[in-house]
Amino acid sequence: MAPLLLLALALLFPLTQATTIKYCDNSGDYVVKVNDVRISPNPVIAGKPASFDISASAGRALSGGKVVIHVIYFGIQVHTETHDICDEVSCPISMGDFVLSHTETLPVFTPPGTYTLRITMVDANKEQLTCISFNFKIGFGLQLGSLLFAS
Repeated sequence: MAPLLLLALALLFPLTQATTIKYCDNSGDYVVKVNDVRISPNPVIAGKPASFDISASAGRALSGGKVVIHVIYFGIQVHTETHDICDEVSCPISMGDFVLSHTETLPVFTPPGTYTLRITMVDANKEQLTCISFNFKIGFGLQLGSLLFAS
């Protein structure tokens, strides 16, 4: 009985997992160094809120700028959006560690599969602060746990 309970809990409460990141420039010589990306839930469920938390470190104080997010599916850019950095993290950003958090609800018709996000941060003078990419998965909108415990 215990293994079945563990399976059910795992299906109901997906884990937040660390994600492997790659810098766009192999040297990774950026003002902002990304330490970790956490996605919750992982995989992302279409039609449900998903949070992307990027732990990073700024090599200097930052007063603003933009975050540009490119979504790539099967090698094709399918979506781009731009956000003010100060909408995603409290500004000004002091030199040192900070977390950029973004929550997104993907449309229920979003196809499941593996996607790549390429995220670029630029300062108010349009100087590139960092550029990273990472893969994430989108699952089906209906979780198996919902079927197991439907009333």
